Amino acid sequence: MDKAIGVFDSGIGGLTVVKELLKLLPHEDIVYFGDTARVPYGVKSRETIIKFSLENTLFLLQKNVKVIVVACNTSSSLALPVIRQHFKIPIIGVILPGAKEAVYATKNGRVGVIGTRATINSGAYEQEIKRLDNKIKVFSQACPMFVPIVEEDWVNDDIALHVAHKYLAPLRGKNIDTLILGCTHYPLLKPKIHAIMGRGVRLIDSAQQVAQEVRQVLIQEGLLSKNKKKSTREYFVSDEVAIFANVASRFLGEKLKDVKKAGVC
Repeated sequence: MDKAIGVFDSGIGGLTVVKELLKLLPHEDIVYFGDTARVPYGVKSRETIIKFSLENTLFLLQKNVKVIVVACNTSSSLALPVIRQHFKIPIIGVILPGAKEAVYATKNGRVGVIGTRATINSGAYEQEIKRLDNKIKVFSQACPMFVPIVEEDWVNDDIALHVAHKYLAPLRGKNIDTLILGCTHYPLLKPKIHAIMGRGVRLIDSAQQVAQEVRQVLIQEGLLSKNKKKSTREYFVSDEVAIFANVASRFLGEKLKDVKKAGVC
């Protein structure tokens, strides 16, 4: 029996990656864990983020997955090297795919990055971008309120636009032509971000690139599913099931039938 792809995030944001995986790999089973009891990660210490990320990884390994996607930028920026040291299973982060796409996309060599405080303070995106092309100028901005806005399903409220204006104002004067959405929650705010930054700024959502990398890893490791059946999806959260299921169903465009509450501590 084929094993599933495991995906974890601090909350609902990792579903942006799941959505792309379902498009690219429709026959792969998926197990998703959203740590909704402890979201947001971006305001927590490095030690706490590593602890949570290791616990999330262990939870998914108990589900017998064949690859794990760390679909949380904060975990990817601070905990990914530690996770990879502890486990032999292929583990894929979201930082490098997004950085690669931004380097490819920029025409004027001026790239913006928005993310949680922890992600921005880590400098992970800037380091990867500079490693790929050290001539590119990187301008970073922490947007800590974006995650709770998405988790509370306020993306269409005036508060989302007001907060986005406040956060993005410093980047508007930097003449960037590319903006990395450095948190998997942020693509749900794309219309607001587009409206503020203008059509001349390309938004980089790493979910598509992450899905491509997962496919490549599965092929390289000989783990690609040979089944042509409809895939199964299991969703686990560490807090209230109903809120997650409601928001997730609207985002994925299908009713989530199998959401369970699970502890990771």
